Amino acid sequence: MDNKNTIIVMKVIAYIDKITSYIADIDKSTFLSDTKLIEACVFNLLQIGELSNRVSEEFQQKHNSIPWHKMRGLRNRLVHDYEGVNLELVWDVVKGDLGVLRTQLENI
Repeated sequence: MDNKNTIIVMKVIAYIDKITSYIADIDKSTFLSDTKLIEACVFNLLQIGELSNRVSEEFQQKHNSIPWHKMRGLRNRLVHDYEGVNLELVWDVVKGDLGVLRTQLENI
């Protein structure tokens, strides 16, 4: 793995860790009623999506089990329709998908 992609993957893992720490002892109803928590998680998801866009095409093809397209897609949905963001989807991503993504990234 080249240096640029290594740094990006490490940054994505760091953002995942931030989100994970924010929601460690939080249930869904608490999450959905805490706008600061929502905004903190959404900000970090935006960062993850932005970084996924900077990974080289060759690297993405080599590691095609990573959902690069979905990471960018979520970022685009959050940026372009923030007022209409489905918070249930955000909860599902931060509570369910990020752990799997972190493991995949660690295994690169």
